[in-house]
Amino acid sequence: MDWNGRKKILRRDAARYAMFTAYWALNRLPYGMVKGILRFLIGVGFLVTGRLKKIARESLRIAFGKEKTDAQIEEIIKKCFSNFGQGMVEMIYFNEHLNMMDKYVVFEGKENIDAALAKGKGVMAVTAHFGNFPLLMMNMARLGYKCSVLMRNTRDPKIDEFLLQKRNEAGLKTIFALPRKKAVMDTLRALRNNEIVFILMDQNFGSSGGVFVDFFGQKAATAPGPIVLAQRAGAAIVPIFIRRREDDINVVAVEPEMELEKRDDYDEMVIANVAKITKIIEGYIRRYPHEWGWMHRRWKTTPPENMNTTSIKEAETDGD
Repeated sequence: MDWNGRKKILRRDAARYAMFTAYWALNRLPYGMVKGILRFLIGVGFLVTGRLKKIARESLRIAFGKEKTDAQIEEIIKKCFSNFGQGMVEMIYFNEHLNMMDKYVVFEGKENIDAALAKGKGVMAVTAHFGNFPLLMMNMARLGYKCSVLMRNTRDPKIDEFLLQKRNEAGLKTIFALPRKKAVMDTLRALRNNEIVFILMDQNFGSSGGVFVDFFGQKAATAPGPIVLAQRAGAAIVPIFIRRREDDINVVAVEPEMELEKRDDYDEMVIANVAKITKIIEGYIRRYPHEWGWMHRRWKTTPPENMNTTSIKEAETDGD
């Protein structure tokens, strides 16, 4: 194994033990003390995350081009890292002190999710790596909603196992994206049981099975699965986001059920609605740019010459 490979393993091990130590230590302290420690850790962390800041800077320049000055971009990066750190600590602390969510989480538009569930065919809850999204899902489960999240495995099986246990303790079920056939079957089963399935639709999906739609004026590879699966189950699609107020209250905003665009061609219909959801996500990011995870290369995959010509139905609906 070369030196770069060893460094990746060391970073992964360090991140794992840091997470385990944080869970053990932070949950034994008063929250006021935790917030004080957090401010110190965010300052230190910001100084040693050069690679992630570089990716964030590149992503912001792609998204905003000349709309924002270098100073504005640097301010967004600083707030973004601070928000991410605070969100991690909240997730750790609130997971062990569930009653804290009553004080730090409020809802806007809760009637929209209730109206969608009243139809009895499940809800595909579309969100993004925006705000404290794990807290959003944990709180929905805590309020008594039957929820699952469709997600990828991490690169560390031990962290996967640990986080799976914590989600289970919070009442949030997990549907892993791979193997794909099982993910499709589990998602359809949950929707047909009139449950909520969360899916994050804002990451680079790659060219295999993804479709390319506009995101900040650039073509971005995006997962068509939420549209395909929701239509197949007859489920409602409801965009849901969480953001932080200046007073540290997390506001869950539940949008009205999204009305699907109609097209004669199936693939065109899917692409049009993936684009519609992506536009909603972009709108939230434009309003609250520091809430999004810019440390991800969203436009990494470039469109092929025969863009969006793969059969979406075949690529995304393998399974019953």
